[in-house]
Amino acid sequence: MITLSVIKADTGGFVGHSAVHPNMMAEARREIDRATASGLLIDGQVASCGDDISLIMTHTYGADAGLIHSFAWDTFQATTHIAKGLGLYGAGQDLLSDAFSGNLRGMGPGYAELEFEERPSEPVLCFLADKTEPGAWNLPLYKMFADPFNTAGLVIDGKMHAGFGFEVYDLYEEKRIVFDCPADLYDMLMYIGAPARYVIHGVRSKTLGETAATTSTQRLSLIAGKYVGKDDPVMIVRCQSGLPAVGEALEPFAFPYTVAGCMRGSHHAPFLPVPVRQAHPSRFDGPPRVVALGFQIHDGKLIGPRDMFDDPAFDGARAQASEIMDYLRRHGPFEPHRLPLSELEYTTMPALAQRLANRWTPMTTEIATPVG
Repeated sequence: MITLSVIKADTGGFVGHSAVHPNMMAEARREIDRATASGLLIDGQVASCGDDISLIMTHTYGADAGLIHSFAWDTFQATTHIAKGLGLYGAGQDLLSDAFSGNLRGMGPGYAELEFEERPSEPVLCFLADKTEPGAWNLPLYKMFADPFNTAGLVIDGKMHAGFGFEVYDLYEEKRIVFDCPADLYDMLMYIGAPARYVIHGVRSKTLGETAATTSTQRLSLIAGKYVGKDDPVMIVRCQSGLPAVGEALEPFAFPYTVAGCMRGSHHAPFLPVPVRQAHPSRFDGPPRVVALGFQIHDGKLIGPRDMFDDPAFDGARAQASEIMDYLRRHGPFEPHRLPLSELEYTTMPALAQRLANRWTPMTTEIATPVG
């Protein structure tokens, strides 16, 4: 069995929140090379989207392996050291603990991991996002694995026709449920249409009995109890041979749907599919970006990546996203550009509400006119 782990963290932005400094990327690559040479990893690569470093690794230790998570933690500590030396913004901001303790759960870095038996041909897409939250994957996963208007294979591929099971997390109550689709499709949509709370964690083929996709589901604000940055999620999708074709898995991103994030993590903005060279949000810390790195995995080796959004077929989505961004920005601090108050719990809102609490009075009470 092969395990594919994608572990990411923001350990310092260059400049502001827009990118990762080349020295930090070089340090992460050195660590990956050492781990591969020592036999800890079969293979590994380093990628970035915005100000997040992603470690893309294959190994045989399974998901939540202490050795792999400890290695990632140490690597992020090393890149944090470089960020501090360069005076970069938010150095180490995703590292919410002083010491590693078994695995990365609750420690800040996000991760998606898939353990599988390698097929003769194993095409995999690794999606990396910046300036948004884990629920950003809900809409594309629904379209990939449950919408025949997006994925023709759901109708014409015998291995896909039976549908897929969707594991959904309730991030507030820390509960989970599995929806059997297409039978439970309408029930599932009621929940995943609220992506701030309900997040698709994984998708499993009913015919093949294999996991087809998995996402990172960590919300930094819920871990830290305050706003420390958006979650910048990652996602792994296996493709072909009874699973969505590569083109079907990419198709949802031809529509720049709206996600939460952008400036201070407090605004709605279009999700912009970009090639790696353009994955550096700047305008109003956005629009939120997504890159897609394609690999063929063979004997555990990562053959690639191919920059899947480096394709003029997505130019229309990019142009439309710019128009949407213009429209939303004109709303300024008003909804629907700004998130609803229920999503501003970890901003200035609680302190503001406390400070003004005594000034709120029943509407039947007369308010004295201010003098002067």
